[in-house]
Amino acid sequence: MSESAIRASIFPLLILLLVTGMYVGHLLTPSPQVSINETAMVQRIGALESQVSALQSQLNEFQTRNMSVQSLNEIYEAVKGSIVTVSGLLPSTDIFGRVSYTSVLGSGFVVNLTGEPLVVTNYHVVDGIVNGSVTFIDGDAYPFQVVGLDKYSDLAVLRVALAPAERLVPLTIASSSGLRVGDLVIAVGNPYGLESTMTSGIVSQLNRAIQTETAGNFNIAGVIQITAPINPGNSGGPLLDAYGMVVGITTAIITGSQNVGFAISSDTILREFATLVETGTYVHPYLGITGYPLNFATSSALGINQTWGVLIQTVVDDGPAARAGLMGGEQSVTVGGVQILGGGDVILYIDGVKIKSMDDLSSYLETRSPGQTINVTILRGASEKVIPVTLGVRP
Repeated sequence: MSESAIRASIFPLLILLLVTGMYVGHLLTPSPQVSINETAMVQRIGALESQVSALQSQLNEFQTRNMSVQSLNEIYEAVKGSIVTVSGLLPSTDIFGRVSYTSVLGSGFVVNLTGEPLVVTNYHVVDGIVNGSVTFIDGDAYPFQVVGLDKYSDLAVLRVALAPAERLVPLTIASSSGLRVGDLVIAVGNPYGLESTMTSGIVSQLNRAIQTETAGNFNIAGVIQITAPINPGNSGGPLLDAYGMVVGITTAIITGSQNVGFAISSDTILREFATLVETGTYVHPYLGITGYPLNFATSSALGINQTWGVLIQTVVDDGPAARAGLMGGEQSVTVGGVQILGGGDVILYIDGVKIKSMDDLSSYLETRSPGQTINVTILRGASEKVIPVTLGVRP
């Protein structure tokens, strides 16, 4: 345990002793106006013992957490050997049929979730590349085989069959469900080819939904927003928590932003990994709508009182939503220079979970599977209705 952690653990212990001493002193000092009842005294001492026991339990938990937290340098030294550079060549053909190649560079890391050490990276890092290889921190490089791909979550799983077993040291993956806004996070990767670079920041928001070129018109859901600086080449590297465990995989930035980055959550990796290894792909659920998030300005323009929820714009013909009877908009309204369709159903809840935005909608749907039935609470006109919808397979 570091010196600062020791000081931090002693402080609550001193408070515990001080409070206990003051309370016991108060109990043993009779009031000049009230006599001490022996039975009441025993009850009060028993209550004090329970409070002290609870405080001691909290103190023990506090000390355990601080003993597990590592310094940034300790985390870096522990994980650097498991992080690789993923590189290859991306071929393209011009109008005359001539083939040229562009170098591709990204990051990846070793995990073992199925009994075999494999490398995880982003789909967009390896999509279409040839002569792909992974390079470890000491410079040793080995070719890889693509095991599984999911462009809708920007995930790829690679097998590095020729690498010695002792080189494939897996990182520990924790559930990202325990993350909170403000938690420390650490990104390790190879920005611009600068190998083994570490940056740190905090979780700035959870359950974002982002669009990328690889995912087309669909959102990548359940994404972690971070302030840790990431750049081209970081893609595919691990996002770590204060204990050195993987809670995400860095994937994207907003061009021109100041430290606004995104990472695919570790829960997405945990949910998809076995299927990617077994089948080579992953099937996502499908509702079959386009939507627009309500806000005060939009609601005012539409003349409705509801200021949150997802306003259905269009319903895909013969899709799950259409078969269930959900309705899209008909009247065109321009709000803030954006043309939207009003008059459609407003999605308020799914299975009792509040849906304030498209981020909420996309993130919740990703926790479901094709074939499952969800209960969608909508606002239609002035009335709320609950409509069951059986999810389909994303086309």
